[in-house]
Amino acid sequence: MLRPDSHVPAALPPAAVNDPADAQAQEAQADAASFQATLLEAAARPYRQAGRFAYYFGRGKLRSDPVFHSILALGLLSGRKRILDLGCGQGLLASWLQAAARCDDAGTWPRAWPPAPRPQSLRGIEMMARDVARAQVALRPPCEVIQADIRKASFGAVDAVVILDVLHYMAVPLQCDVLRRVREALPRGGLLLLRVGNAASGLRFRITQWTDTMIMLARGHGLVRTHCRSVAQWRELLEGCGFDSRAVPMSQGTPFANVLLIAHAR
Repeated sequence: MLRPDSHVPAALPPAAVNDPADAQAQEAQADAASFQATLLEAAARPYRQAGRFAYYFGRGKLRSDPVFHSILALGLLSGRKRILDLGCGQGLLASWLQAAARCDDAGTWPRAWPPAPRPQSLRGIEMMARDVARAQVALRPPCEVIQADIRKASFGAVDAVVILDVLHYMAVPLQCDVLRRVREALPRGGLLLLRVGNAASGLRFRITQWTDTMIMLARGHGLVRTHCRSVAQWRELLEGCGFDSRAVPMSQGTPFANVLLIAHAR
């Protein structure tokens, strides 16, 4: 399990600080490292009332998955007012963003980071009833999670859509359909954050697939067939659905082959 500060580079030793710029960088790194533990506890705490599994699963996921840290540190959702999380599980992203806003209000937000996201609405759609129940216990307005199948549910009109580790569980035609409906839900310039596994990554991808299988079994989904692609193929699919995209590695500190595709609606 990764430490809360595992995605923050180690601070420079005092002897290596030779100018004011280095000192500022060291201070920013120290602030970010200290902030991680505070943010993690703030985001995981609401799940205590949803049960031991909800709390410990949520805490472990938020601590070990680099995508949560990266969304804040890179400012990917800063300024987005209407966010939709497809296949949201027990609503961890929503709790993470709410915790970020509370930390910002408390004056602990790292000075080097972009502004904390403050969405006016954050909707999650999840098919598993148990996950939805946990989310509804833990989250508070303006966040809401509903039980529905994203292959059929209405997406409404939003500014940003997040899909983490979901699309590869759908057959190829359904992947295309979901992405086209996401494009319809977004304005020009709207954001899609799509985390996928890179099928061209050899052993790391096989480890990713094996881990996905174990997680799906543990969450009660059974054995689910996957439909995976290389990063180049995912980007080609996005291009055909009306998005321009760039790829950012998203496996820091893990053995996986995950990539975050940051896509904007044309």
